[in-house]
Amino acid sequence: MKLPTISYLTDVYFGSGEIESLSEILDQYGLQRPLVVTDEGLLQLGMVDRLGIVPQGVFSDIPTNPTEGSVLAGLTVYREQQCDGVVALGGGSPLDCAKCISLLATHPEPLEQYALIRGGVSRITADKPPVIAIPTTAGTGSEVGRAALVTLQSGCKLGVISKHMIPTAALCDPQLTVDMPSQLTAATGMDAISHCVETYCSPKFNPVADAIALDGLERAWRALPATLEVPNDIEARSQMMMAALQGALAFQKGLGLIHSLSHPLGALAERRLHHGTLNAVFLPHVIRFNAAACPDKLAAMSDIVGIQDGSERLADAFAALNDRIGMPATLHDMGVVRQDLEGIAEAAVEDHSTPSNPRPLTVEDCRAVLAAAF
Repeated sequence: MKLPTISYLTDVYFGSGEIESLSEILDQYGLQRPLVVTDEGLLQLGMVDRLGIVPQGVFSDIPTNPTEGSVLAGLTVYREQQCDGVVALGGGSPLDCAKCISLLATHPEPLEQYALIRGGVSRITADKPPVIAIPTTAGTGSEVGRAALVTLQSGCKLGVISKHMIPTAALCDPQLTVDMPSQLTAATGMDAISHCVETYCSPKFNPVADAIALDGLERAWRALPATLEVPNDIEARSQMMMAALQGALAFQKGLGLIHSLSHPLGALAERRLHHGTLNAVFLPHVIRFNAAACPDKLAAMSDIVGIQDGSERLADAFAALNDRIGMPATLHDMGVVRQDLEGIAEAAVEDHSTPSNPRPLTVEDCRAVLAAAF
């Protein structure tokens, strides 16, 4: 029997070459007719062929930020092909889409009723087909996360969050990340770092999550530049994949203003803004905004990145890392125009990440951070 490397919230099969175990893992969880959910780019690269299985069906029509329409299209394929579970292959978009396909396979529509801020937690049950998540990026941690972020037909990007949304198992093979473009490696890496930073700064009491977040930050701080300098460095890739996983294991205690702002901006259909890149841009500004509310947390993170205690120095260190790995410095550099910011502050205040920000937020606060980041 194939035993998981880790069993914490879910089963994790972690290590270089683990992809070769997929068939055995599917047998263990009783999946005989899986639907593979991925994106078109990975399909064209032959990543589905690397799974070593014959899927019942394949669905790949997923945009950069998954939409309710893509979930419903995938659900149609799932039902038409009479599948009995889902193999999610890719970054956060395919993984989140796959989680929602599994949800709607046994739960009535519409999807929006399951969003956290719509009171959806109590509506989500364990009666769902299995999801085996296989990340090809080291960033979102969606393979072990309890959330799926989807842009709904109403235009809102909301989180469907429940312990029942955590994948049945995760298969994490750093070899699958080696061929990522450098820009995607950098952006997803900053996503992982933002998760570790924000969940650690959350005021909720969870020392276990805090320890995981700090360890993940330390790994990512060292490994992210190495993955860009030597893309086939499997050790560095392994460290980044573990850091991404740790960020998601830890954000059981919530995130904060970085994500409150990046979620509604990521819902702008005409911009197609990458989530991790948005997080990278907001990270230094949010550290400055939250500094007075969590000085002890900033001191601990300063130790990890090797600088003297100080919120401004820590914010500058993350800004310097962004510059070193080729991240844009501002929203304007990402192609955002001022008109795009209309309504973002109001949406950020209502976002599910806002209650766990260490400093209370107002609409004016959000506007100020947006202006600083622009």
